[in-house]
Amino acid sequence: MEKFRSLTKRQFHGKLKRLLAFATVLMLVIAMTTTFYADSAGNSDPGDSQVAVLGSSNENLDGENNDVLSDESDELKTESEDKKEAPTVAEQMKTVSKVGIAIPVITVLAGLALFLFGMKYMSDGLEAAAGSKMKSILEKMSKNRFVGLLTGMGITFLIQSSSATTVMLVGFVNAGLMRLTQVIGVIMGANIGTTITGVIVSLKITEYTPIAIIVGCFIILGAKRNSTKYKGQVFAGFGILFLGMTLMSGALKPIAEIPAVENALATASNPFVGLMVGMIVTEIMQSSSAVTGILIALGATGAIDLSTAIFIVYGTNIGTCITALLASISANRAAKRVAVMHIAFNVVGSVLFTIITLASYALPTNYIQFVENLRPENVGQQIALVHVIFNVVTAIVVFPFANLLVVLAEKIVREKKGEEETRKQLLYLDERLLKTPHIVVEQVHKEVERMAQLSLKNYKLSVDMFLNRNEKNVDKIKKTEELINFLNHEITRYLIKISALKLDEHDQRIIGSLHHVINDIERIGDHAENIMEFSAPFIEDNKMFSTVALGELNDVVSNVEKVLTDAISLFENRSYDQSKITQIKKDEDVVDDKVEKSKNNHIERLNQGVCTATSGMLFVNMLSDLERISDHAVNIANSLKFEEKAVVKA
Repeated sequence: MEKFRSLTKRQFHGKLKRLLAFATVLMLVIAMTTTFYADSAGNSDPGDSQVAVLGSSNENLDGENNDVLSDESDELKTESEDKKEAPTVAEQMKTVSKVGIAIPVITVLAGLALFLFGMKYMSDGLEAAAGSKMKSILEKMSKNRFVGLLTGMGITFLIQSSSATTVMLVGFVNAGLMRLTQVIGVIMGANIGTTITGVIVSLKITEYTPIAIIVGCFIILGAKRNSTKYKGQVFAGFGILFLGMTLMSGALKPIAEIPAVENALATASNPFVGLMVGMIVTEIMQSSSAVTGILIALGATGAIDLSTAIFIVYGTNIGTCITALLASISANRAAKRVAVMHIAFNVVGSVLFTIITLASYALPTNYIQFVENLRPENVGQQIALVHVIFNVVTAIVVFPFANLLVVLAEKIVREKKGEEETRKQLLYLDERLLKTPHIVVEQVHKEVERMAQLSLKNYKLSVDMFLNRNEKNVDKIKKTEELINFLNHEITRYLIKISALKLDEHDQRIIGSLHHVINDIERIGDHAENIMEFSAPFIEDNKMFSTVALGELNDVVSNVEKVLTDAISLFENRSYDQSKITQIKKDEDVVDDKVEKSKNNHIERLNQGVCTATSGMLFVNMLSDLERISDHAVNIANSLKFEEKAVVKA
């Protein structure tokens, strides 16, 4: 009782909600368990048992009683036969006007929703449990193309999504951690790894579904450590995935027996139709695993055979790439190239296997019959096997020519020199990266580094404009300042979203630090813009500083540039070094001293009439902006104290 009394009202309500959710899931599982084992116990008819009892009794009775009991037995048999002759659900479905198809369709959609949710819930749990290990594995093991292929298989098996693996690859290419020649091996491995979902779904292990859900819920509700809860999430997601498959399988059979649906499915055996259906449906559902799951469910019910499903499977492999290709249209060039390589790999495979399948009809045993013989009388496993063979063989065939795919991607998506440096667009961040928290932290750091370099660039342009009277810098400074402001707004938006994700302590520290860093960088950009604005009328009116004042200003400018350059360099290296931070602080103290001395000297010159009040005001304002820039630079260097235990770059 003391434990519950110590809970706050919010904590108590949270525990109550979780308890109610668990009770709801438990009741659902109990209902499922009852259905599973009731179905497996057989379909004995009470009327038949009555007939058997009466039949055995007849042997001990006389003629008259036998006649009476025989008549009663005949009546019972007739009633039993009438019960057996009642129309099945499938037969009722054929009479659409009487029953309709609303309930089976809704059941299929509910099953599909559970299937997709279970798959995502399980993959999220696996990804969270693996944490940043996936990032380090990909970095280290993708150096060799063959090892990269194995790595892609393993990572995709863990997270159950080739799309998520591709998103990580885009992040690494953007960050310069991987080259396209390394990526292609991982893409091939990811395609093989994603077939494991279909293999698991095709296995008949539905009896263990309730157990998996119960175990998962108990772990999630009872565990205190997040790492343990993630394991429970994997169990629960696994069970929910198969619960969805069970619902789909049960509801698809009557739907598939409707004449119109039977005719529609029959047309899929046409290669062109099958490929198009696979592509379009996969594009709509955004998941090749879900489409494969539906095909396996249809095959398990006997609604389709392998000859109908095989070309749809080929089409799903193209359809799963279209989503990534469309998403990369507004992304950077690295993302476009990865998408091009992915779709090229799958198109080659689909064309190759379509030709093989059609050409094999001339053989005594064609390709479809070959697969059917491997797993006879199990269409679901035949479909899963086709998916595995497709990706494994395609990888074997394309692997020696991987460099050609890289060249093709670079030819299709050409680089324009200097374009990515100045365009008003995020280069390293994408909404899809939010699905992989450890990667998005790396990417947001890269975007902040880019913003810091732009502020340094604007500082150099503004002081060059003043010291060398270079008015051509005005447009460059304005455009760069607009880009800095854009990045400040967009990076802040992403930092807020990232803060809401499940991050480890190190990543949380980095994100908290970056909030302050981008503010300092944005202020440096503002001060550089101020220098530009001061310089414009000064140049236009052809005003001049005294030689002494100009010398003092040049000295301060050089010192500020050193402080700013060193601070940004230290931030980019992301390795905490107290000695370097101390040196930057000493250099900044030198700037403060020189600014103070220059201001005092200015007052003396003003009193002596050496300089005018207007020039003097500009001189003081310039010194103030330069001093503030060095202060913000020191803040950037000090931010590494928050990242001392969170080094994310080797």
